[in-house]
Amino acid sequence: MNGKTVAEREAAGRAAREHAKRSSHRQVGELHRDPVALLEKSSEGRVPSLVPLRYGRMIVSPFTFFRGSAILQAHDLARVPNTGMVMQICGDGHLLNFGGFATPERQLVFDLNDFDEVAPGPWEWDLKRLVASLVVAARHMRYSRGVAEELVMAAVTTYRDRMREYADFGALELWYDKITFDRMVETALTPEGRRLIRRGMEKAAGRTHESMLEKLAYRSDRDGREVHDGRDNRDNRDGQAGTYWTIRDAPPVLFHVHGPNSLYESEDNWLTQGDWRTLIKPTYEAYLKTLVPDRRELLEHFEIQDLVFKVVGVGSVGTRCLVLLLVDHHGKPLFLQVKEARQSVISQYFKAPAFKHEGARVVQGQRLLQAASDLFLGWSTGPSGRHFYFRQLRDMKLSVDIDMLDSTLLTGYARLCGWAMARAHAKSGNAAIEIASYIGRGDQFAEALVGYAASYADQVERDYEAFIKAARSGAIVARSDEDMAADFRI
Repeated sequence: MNGKTVAEREAAGRAAREHAKRSSHRQVGELHRDPVALLEKSSEGRVPSLVPLRYGRMIVSPFTFFRGSAILQAHDLARVPNTGMVMQICGDGHLLNFGGFATPERQLVFDLNDFDEVAPGPWEWDLKRLVASLVVAARHMRYSRGVAEELVMAAVTTYRDRMREYADFGALELWYDKITFDRMVETALTPEGRRLIRRGMEKAAGRTHESMLEKLAYRSDRDGREVHDGRDNRDNRDGQAGTYWTIRDAPPVLFHVHGPNSLYESEDNWLTQGDWRTLIKPTYEAYLKTLVPDRRELLEHFEIQDLVFKVVGVGSVGTRCLVLLLVDHHGKPLFLQVKEARQSVISQYFKAPAFKHEGARVVQGQRLLQAASDLFLGWSTGPSGRHFYFRQLRDMKLSVDIDMLDSTLLTGYARLCGWAMARAHAKSGNAAIEIASYIGRGDQFAEALVGYAASYADQVERDYEAFIKAARSGAIVARSDEDMAADFRI
């Protein structure tokens, strides 16, 4: 793209219509695949005892099934024409993978916030994942077909209009653009929308590391026994050198890898590591080397206290995700999430140069797509050669509860998602001019995606029925969080 004039780039965008007509995006394609077999493929390498929990969370509804089955849509998208405009895409940009979080400057912004599947791919794959999620969610909430179509049109036309704006931005102007909550309040179309955003800002302000500490952990001695001495547990300055913060087990969601509530099987090679410090120390030291010097200096003020396994999300259940608790010399906490990075489902179905390290793939893709990224974002290689990335846990993070939104608010949220995706793509691919030119000013592209989203939601429902039949027949085992928690007595 470098060296081309704006007119030449606009012409390139229009030329892409020749091998991928805008109306062609209505196509779902001829799908001849076993959804259960593909899901079992994506379960390989996960902690075996947690795979039933993954399926148990997916079986709740077609919407939760959709969230946990990104591999199916990636497989299916590879079987229809694409624009040929390739860039780093999120890979799993459904409506719940957007949210609020604090920038390093403590400014609250709205953006994409899940990058496990980030990889090079056609930009429209992200948009198709988003619009399909909107229709599946609308059906889950029992909204009419008309409402579902309105959600898709809102997201896609906002994407179109914002991309046309970004096509006129200078490089630095685009790089610095952020969707702050203050901007969201200004652009909200209803008083209720503005109130909801302000409530979110207040809620996010209370979601800090310190607010988590005494909810998740307790002070213990070297043998792990809880210490009760009448002193403020947050004060670590008065000679309690022999005590540590220990995170409470809450299986199946939180447990110590080497503890009595571990869900690891006895032959798992992680259990041969001796204890959790042996497990994490080399991984943490390698992670530090991926940070810029000032971030490494900052982390030198913290001492590691404990490590637990944490089950997260729907699609990530069973992958090796850990929480590391550290405190500084005042006993102030820092929670880091250490999350396994596996091969992206996009990479499995779209040919592009392979990444040498999956954790680096996630980190580099996140930094490129987000307007601002986590202060402690980095990567490492863990036991058994598994790849990981590090980030803060929870810090001022905020996600929407769609069940609390009426159709008007949900439409406003769809617009926000379309805006955030346009900003991410414009920054990632430096192709705002080409994309805006390809889409054009009319509704033809948006109307094609309305048709695609409805047809693909039908496919999701068929896949979900096949999934339920597999569970009923015993071909797969699905267990709820409550069922698995009943196995333990804490």
